[in-house]
Amino acid sequence: MNSSTPIVLASSSPYRKELLERLNIPFTCQSPNIDESRLNREAPETYVERLAIAKATALAEIYPEHLIIGSDQCSVVASDIVGKPGTRQAAIAQLETCSGKTLTFFTGLALINPLSGWQRAAVSRFEVTFRDLNRAEIERYIDIEQPLDCAGSFKSERLGVSLTQAMHGDDPSALVGLPLIQLSAFLREYGINCP
Repeated sequence: MNSSTPIVLASSSPYRKELLERLNIPFTCQSPNIDESRLNREAPETYVERLAIAKATALAEIYPEHLIIGSDQCSVVASDIVGKPGTRQAAIAQLETCSGKTLTFFTGLALINPLSGWQRAAVSRFEVTFRDLNRAEIERYIDIEQPLDCAGSFKSERLGVSLTQAMHGDDPSALVGLPLIQLSAFLREYGINCP
C-alpha cells in the first residue's frame, strides 16, 4: 500500500478533528451528507459501524484517491439509545436517567480507499458508570461544559469525569468519538505509521 495516500476525515466534529491531530499525520476534513436514521431493531454496534462506513463511502466520489476515515458513535443506557441532547433540558433529562447507571458507548470506525476497494471497519465499546447525581450538580456541569452536541451529554475529556464512578474500555479516545488505537492499527496495516 502507498503510505503517501492523502487522508480525509469524513466529519465536521471538532472533537474528532482534534483527536486525529494527535497522530501527527496530514489530513483534511469534509462533512458527509448521509441519512443517520437507525434501522428498525438495529443493534447499536451494527448501527454505528454501518454509519461509519456510510460516512466514509459518501465521500468516495469526491476523494477517490484518498484514504477516508468515517466514524460514528451512540450511547446506550438500560437498552435505550441515548443520542446528542441538543437542548439544555434534554441534557438534564439524559443525565438524570444515567444517574447511578452505566452508559455504554459504541464507536464505529471505518477506513476505506475507494480506488483500490481496501476497507476496514470495527466497533469500540466503552462503559461509563455514573455516580448518583443530584439536579444541582447536573445543571452546574451542563452550564459549564455545554455538552449539547455530545452523546449522552457526556464530555469525558473535561468536567464530565467528575460525574463518574468508574470507566472501563480499551481506548479512551473512542469515548471522545474516534478510536485512535484501532485507527492507528488500520493505518499501519495500510502502510502509514504514526509517528
